Amino acid sequence: MSRLLLYLNTLRYLKLAQIWGRLAFKLKQSRPDLRPAPVFRYTDGGWQCSASRQISMLGPSSFRFLNKEHILVSADDWNSLGLPKLWLYNLHYFDDLNAFGAAERNDWHKALIARWLTGNPPAEGNGWESYPLSLRIVNWFKWALAGNILSEDALHSLAIQTRFLASHIERHLLGNHLFANAKALVFAGCLFEGEEAGKWLRLGMNIIAYELPEQILDDGGHFERSTMYHALAFEDMLDLINLTKAYSAVFAPWLDTITSWSLTVTGMGKWLAAMCHPDEEISFFNDSAIGIAPSPAELFSYAARLNLEVARSPEKELIWMKQSGYVSVKDNGAVLIVDVAPVGPDYLPAHAHADTLSFEFSLAGDRLFVNTGTSLYGIGREREWQRSTAAHNTVEIDTEDSSEVWAGFRVARRAYPFDIKVAETDDAITITASHNGYLRLPVKSIHRRKWLFSSHSLIVKDEIVGDEFRGAVARFYLHPLVQVVSNNIKDGRVVLQLPCGQKVDLEIEGGRLDLNVTTWHPSFGVSDSNLCLSVSFQSATVKTKIGWQEEGS
Repeated sequence: MSRLLLYLNTLRYLKLAQIWGRLAFKLKQSRPDLRPAPVFRYTDGGWQCSASRQISMLGPSSFRFLNKEHILVSADDWNSLGLPKLWLYNLHYFDDLNAFGAAERNDWHKALIARWLTGNPPAEGNGWESYPLSLRIVNWFKWALAGNILSEDALHSLAIQTRFLASHIERHLLGNHLFANAKALVFAGCLFEGEEAGKWLRLGMNIIAYELPEQILDDGGHFERSTMYHALAFEDMLDLINLTKAYSAVFAPWLDTITSWSLTVTGMGKWLAAMCHPDEEISFFNDSAIGIAPSPAELFSYAARLNLEVARSPEKELIWMKQSGYVSVKDNGAVLIVDVAPVGPDYLPAHAHADTLSFEFSLAGDRLFVNTGTSLYGIGREREWQRSTAAHNTVEIDTEDSSEVWAGFRVARRAYPFDIKVAETDDAITITASHNGYLRLPVKSIHRRKWLFSSHSLIVKDEIVGDEFRGAVARFYLHPLVQVVSNNIKDGRVVLQLPCGQKVDLEIEGGRLDLNVTTWHPSFGVSDSNLCLSVSFQSATVKTKIGWQEEGS
């Protein structure tokens, strides 16, 4: 019965098109269309160097994805049962064609493309699933736009791949998958000529026209509320704008549309900058990890090459991103990022964590409090833990998650924030919010949280309102480089030291303080040891005071 309720409470949020679309997608048995490729369309120039990823090809047959190295020995290894599916997906993406120093590995890339053609017959294996198919189509074409020559066999295969993709659009998944499909169709529609290519281009542009205002919210944030997927979406938009500059005549019918894209990108860049720490890398909300998308700095440089206005955050700034649900406060090296967001669009919470009312905090340029991050996908205890409330800087009540995350990418009943307020005075910034995620429990409770941020302190006040709860824990995860230099746990006090030498006093009122060894996951395949300050509630209200002085004062 419990499992049945999970399914029912998951399915009731889906769009009918997703349910029917999934059935139709699974039943679809269209054969690959092997006709000759349309004529390749050359550009007179205008394509700018795109954002570079980290190097993943270590040798002609050696690869490093998700911080794991493997060797491609035979054709069977493209679909090896002994390797994780996500690792194999990355193998089929061909990201290294456009990574740092790609030109130095040009011969390897040519040989790898030829290897893929012989080892992956049409419509067979992981490489022909729609998402890796979409990313590979774009990467091969970007490689060609960078001045490389695609063989006749590769161009023929690209036409077959695009036809197959056009008949296998992931409308049942929606979100970033559907957008990736559309982007690939637009690229193919530009780089080939003729009636068939025109159909691909129109299909891709129609999907983007519908999805872009849905997926990019008015504050510039991506609707899945993941900093990592936002960065990927930002790259997608930059690539599309780059393409319009290289093939301006092709996009003449969509002139008004592509003009509006620049405004969209400006908002996306501002959102990304607000969600980064002083180390210029992303924060960890929902599924987020460093190294999957190009770095924010790389993306901002790419935008500059396209002459796009993407304002970087000033040293001191308060941004309330109301539509996506985040608040960012920056004050001369201190950065507070607060999650007052829903888990994502109701019909698409696949990358959501039970992290409502969590936060991250940097001080003196160093990260202090970090959410646990994401090191893997799939189904299992570790994935469940990384998505849990207990893995985030927020409050867990009665050992339950604030949103029912389960089975890797599913969410049943979920928390909704309310009573969100942001106030600024000359002396402090106050952020308050509540969520209703625990009203589903037999003992119904509401978690209320207030952040009071000033020049030398951050006070976090947690209050549980409602029926008498059995137990509650607030957690504060420390970055691995943060040290506990003075420990008075029994009195609820500790002194922390950042890598830069900055010391921080932390004091608890209304709860019992404990220090636990745990793990932090800033990238896929990475597990770093760190410490967690956990506070068990001894009353309905717990106050955590974090104070510091400027070095030398």
